[in-house]
Amino acid sequence: MDAWTEVLQDTGMDPRLDRDTSNCSIARTLEIVGEKWTILILREAWYGSSRFGDFERVLGCPRNLLATRLRMLVEEGILATETYKEPGSRSRPKYVITPKGMDLVPAVMGLLQWGDRYRADPEGPAVVARHRECGAHVDVRIRCERGHSVQVKDIESVPGPAFRMRSSE
Repeated sequence: MDAWTEVLQDTGMDPRLDRDTSNCSIARTLEIVGEKWTILILREAWYGSSRFGDFERVLGCPRNLLATRLRMLVEEGILATETYKEPGSRSRPKYVITPKGMDLVPAVMGLLQWGDRYRADPEGPAVVARHRECGAHVDVRIRCERGHSVQVKDIESVPGPAFRMRSSE
């Protein structure tokens, strides 16, 4: 008997359809990074942009929206600010990726990989991710914590420690 069937037997409710999704990690993550400009800012930070003007120039994002997204990424600890000063200019912040932000790289790489496969220009992708050390193409793969390569069909989702059923009110 699988874990979902056990919940069904214990509650009489279908755990796949009647579960409480208010504590979903995917939904919580999308509250932070689930907007186009935010992902594009992360892409550019990963590519090496660090100054407000750089982001504005390459993205074409409205200034007020860019400022809001950068502020939110800093507040969430995904980016941090450091001060820089060019000769003859005032001090300004530059944005650097934090370890928390680096943990999002596989998600952004996954979007890149999917886009390269299904949405790239007919001539091919605009940017190619390579391993700096050997020059080989980098891709995103799913592995279990023991290092086994896992196919999507072999992934099993089961109730976790914070699983809750929706209240029947």
